Amino acid sequence: MNLVKFGLGGKQGDGQQYVSWVHEQDAAKCTEWLMLNQDMNGVINCTAPEPVKNTVLMSLLREFYGVPFGLPSPAWLLEVGAMLIGTETELILKSRWVMPTRLLENQYKFIFPKLEHAIKDILSTKT
Repeated sequence: MNLVKFGLGGKQGDGQQYVSWVHEQDAAKCTEWLMLNQDMNGVINCTAPEPVKNTVLMSLLREFYGVPFGLPSPAWLLEVGAMLIGTETELILKSRWVMPTRLLENQYKFIFPKLEHAIKDILSTKT
């Protein structure tokens, strides 16, 4: 959100990388649900059922925050920023397309399955 507030909320890299996300309430509810459904074992992906491209994510953040534009961040600029904070640009530039297949197959119901609703909820509690 800080990037968006300062007009830097444009696409990151080429913006085509997928981002898997989950609302904090769904992460907590999913954990509780798994504790009650102990017959499920192994790897469970706790992500919302609709990953989005980085361009969509940044556009929605700008829209809901009321910022009309966002300067894009090219890969070279992200590399500089990553060095400054001691992380890897791969975390931003590589697609993360993870699906909650086992949760959905077992009738888990997300509170916030759509990014638009999750962002609106989070921003309404932050203001």
